[in-house]
Parts: sequence; structure tokens; C-alpha cells
Amino acid sequence: MLIVISPAKTLDLESEFNAPATSQPDFLSDSRKLVKIMRGYSASDLGKLMHTSEKISILNEERFRQWKTPFNKDNARPSIFTFKGDVYTGLEIENFSSADLKYAQDHLRILSGLYGALKPLDLMQAYRLEMGTDLENRRGKNLYAFWGDKITRAINKDLEAASGKADKVLVNLASNEYFSVLDKKKLDADIVTPVFKDYSNGKYKVLSFFAKKARGRMAAWILQNRVESPEALARFKLDGYKYSKKESSPDKPVFLRKQK
Repeated sequence: MLIVISPAKTLDLESEFNAPATSQPDFLSDSRKLVKIMRGYSASDLGKLMHTSEKISILNEERFRQWKTPFNKDNARPSIFTFKGDVYTGLEIENFSSADLKYAQDHLRILSGLYGALKPLDLMQAYRLEMGTDLENRRGKNLYAFWGDKITRAINKDLEAASGKADKVLVNLASNEYFSVLDKKKLDADIVTPVFKDYSNGKYKVLSFFAKKARGRMAAWILQNRVESPEALARFKLDGYKYSKKESSPDKPVFLRKQK
């Protein structure tokens, strides 16, 4: 079983972390090409391209200018300890043991506009480049065209390594924006996309903030409990969410929560 999640806009570049080892991203040569393109944009241009404030645009310009390889522990951080957002709040990586982190290294991937796909312990430098950005490049008009089927092929290799004798299962806990970079028809696995709904105004519906955190909670639960089958996902019962057999299908298990 392999899990994919989205990155986060918010980054933690200062806190201490305890990683058993670090690794290098698989697509650094592609990342260099993207950084070269981004360096051709002024802060103002970056703001228009990514719809960011002046402050964030200036920060983005500086980060792309300072971005350099090779990555090491002095100029980069492991991705899983760097992204900070609702999904990562739910993931609670600070509660992972060294064994959990090593398992996550083989069973978790973070889809990224700049890095393609990151392993949890891959070193990365600060950036902001969302997958849905309409960035003109030699391969096309956006990042989906830039990445083509490269990430899909890499995920297939990771699925082969992570599955062993078990059936290949890809648990999609990423947003539509990021998961769309993968070609579903070429993915050699059963795709399972959990859905989290909260009771609000008389009915159950997906509330973005809570759903993102729940995705992180489920990712952590799968990794820390070494869950290997899609059927076992029905046992997920954290933060008040419960599996709904009535609303679920094999490829889309639904979890409901009704808070007081």
C-alpha cells in the first residue's frame, strides 16, 4: 500500500527534528529546470502568476534566487518536517518513532509542483509553486504538461516496492489539484480515495479544514499501524469519524462525524 498526500503552503524552517536518515529527491534535475524558469519572473510577475500578496511574492522571488544544489543538512530539511498545514497537523509527525519514519519512507509520497514527488525524508529547500499553476514551459502551458507521466511512472515503481506480495493499492489522500498530475489509466494499482464528512446545517458534507486534517490523521494511522489492505480502512475511528457502509463504495470509503 502506498499513500499520496499534498504539500502545504506553510513551511517550518526552524524547528528541530529527529530523522533517522535523509535522502535526495528523485527529480532534482527537473526541479532545476523549473527554478531556472521561475528566476525569470519578478516578484510582481510571481504575484500575478500565483495570485499572492506583495509580501509573499517578494519572499518567493528570494527563495527561488537562493535555491541551490546539492542539498545537505545545512541548507535543506526533510520534507515531512518542513511542510506545515492542516494535513500535517493531523499527521503529527512528531509522534512518529524512527521505525515509523523508515516505514513512511517506503509507503508515503508527497506530490509537489516543484519536486514532483517527495519521500518523507527527502531533503528540500523552501519554495512555493502549486501544481495547478499555469506556468509556460518547453513541455506545455502548465505544470501538468511539464511533469507529463514522469510522476505516474515513479509512483508505479514505488507501488511495486511497497506492496510486496500484497495487492497494489494507492490510497489517495491528496487534493484533486495534486492527484490530477497522476494518470489514473496508467497507475498499476487499485485507487482508494477516502472521504471525510462532517454534519453541518442538517446534513453531512465535506468541510475543507476538517477534511484536510482527517486525511493527515488517516495517513498517520495507516503508517503507524502498518495497514496493508483497503478493507482495513473501515477500522479507522479517530477524532469522532466513523466508517459509513451505507455511503461507501470499495474505491471511496466514507467516514462521517457528528459533533455536538
